[in-house]
Amino acid sequence: MRIIIVHLLLLSALSVPACAASFDNQTPDDDNQIPNEKMLTALEQLAAHAPARSECLLYALLVNEMMDYSAHQYAIGNVGESAGMLKRSQGFTHKIRVLIAKTNKLELKNAQILLRRSASRLTELLHASSYEDRPLVEETLAQLNQVQNQAMMQLFRK
Repeated sequence: MRIIIVHLLLLSALSVPACAASFDNQTPDDDNQIPNEKMLTALEQLAAHAPARSECLLYALLVNEMMDYSAHQYAIGNVGESAGMLKRSQGFTHKIRVLIAKTNKLELKNAQILLRRSASRLTELLHASSYEDRPLVEETLAQLNQVQNQAMMQLFRK
């Protein structure tokens, strides 16, 4: 019985450092990759030429990636690029609002989840932004919250 306990303790002590080391070895291909301008353009073209039933989801994914890009640009000090991306995302948010009624429930739910994540990311950016940059971030966040609420209401409609 003592041998089993010793083996379990030894095994758990050896597996914790290995698990911690695996988090440090993330490659750029992981989900934590910061989107770049080329990736956003490709996603925008994909959404523009997508079938009608998946347009809403692809535009929600595009807005989500734009929020990540904007937050990253703001974090590295490129405020102008961040503001430009927020303005561009407002146009896509409007497209999502128009497309919500034509989207099936499964894709609408996935789009709503992406919109919620985007709103959360934008709220983080709002807290980190300076006083001069807040009006644009607040405006974008308000639009995003309205579209997210509209998607949620559409999901629960009969």
